[in-house]
Amino acid sequence: MRIWALVLALLVCPAESWAHQASDSYLTLSVNGARIEGRIDVALRDLDGVIGLDADGDGAITWGELRARHGAITAYVLSRLSIAREAVPCNLRVVEYLVDRYAGDAYTVLRVSAGCGPERSGLDIHYALFFDIDRQHRGLVRVLHDGHAESAVFGPDSATQRIELGASSRWRAVLRFWREGVWHIWVGFDHVLFLLTLLLPAVLTRRGGDWSAACRFGPVVSDTVKIVTAFTVAHSITLTLAALGVVAVPIRVVEAGIAASVILAALNNIYPLVQGNRWAVAFGFGLLHGFGFAAVLAGPDLPRGALVSSLLGFNLGVESGQLVIVLAFLPLAYALRRSWVYQRFSTGVGSELIALIGTVWLVERVLDIRLLPV
Repeated sequence: MRIWALVLALLVCPAESWAHQASDSYLTLSVNGARIEGRIDVALRDLDGVIGLDADGDGAITWGELRARHGAITAYVLSRLSIAREAVPCNLRVVEYLVDRYAGDAYTVLRVSAGCGPERSGLDIHYALFFDIDRQHRGLVRVLHDGHAESAVFGPDSATQRIELGASSRWRAVLRFWREGVWHIWVGFDHVLFLLTLLLPAVLTRRGGDWSAACRFGPVVSDTVKIVTAFTVAHSITLTLAALGVVAVPIRVVEAGIAASVILAALNNIYPLVQGNRWAVAFGFGLLHGFGFAAVLAGPDLPRGALVSSLLGFNLGVESGQLVIVLAFLPLAYALRRSWVYQRFSTGVGSELIALIGTVWLVERVLDIRLLPV
């Protein structure tokens, strides 16, 4: 009966709460006087979901199928993207269609051109692609002007932003991406669940083949610090390498691996194979999770200075969001550690539920299907 209760719990959870493959588009603009040239890169899987690209339904989008939908793609994108100067709309038009790949995913590239004025004013950009169907979608915008670069992240609550064209402020870019890093870890349910699964036994000790409450807070803190530090160092390494383009791993492989990490961490709570060195597990899988974080900073090349600012801010944001979660979890877990409910939840029903959630994610990501209602 227990397994059916777990399945029911999965089915009644809101779809928005489930982790899914990152959805991002990239807008890069180069401003030269009154002229703007640029490109917008949109994932084919996202477009296929809203306007339909796979005409024959064989699961593969060919160039012919994509070319046949260029008009629909242009209409969709330009109806949700606009640029203005001093309240005067820029005449944005598509001049070329290309295809590119980032982290193993295919993107259609719309090269755009526009005439704007007056020359010295900033840009007011409105970006609203996919927000009506996916509130976790993000638009990463990069504006190049006179050797300077400004970056911004657009979301449902920040769909319209002003980009100044003067000397760029690196601290402003750091702050923007810090906020995005905090948001990303808080809605990255798979990342959070993996970390909390490792921390569940931190307030317990293994004796005689069973779990019992830890006697002192000091060892609990020490174990937690080791796990969190290992996870942080590991994902910071791969986040940096991926963002700088040193290493590239297909996003579908990364997302499937993250789901597998959740399953294995949960099973280790039920059948403990790794006990004293769970920090090593956190480090090993943290390397994989870093590639998942890096999806936010993928896309067309950004000048090195702007990339460093974005990377620094985003990474600090991830760590800040993660620290808040740990500080909220640890005192509560320690206070409840002696209860039968906590001990059974952390190593029994709770870990079984987590393993089942991870299995659903893994199947969805490997087979590219959705098992839960949208």
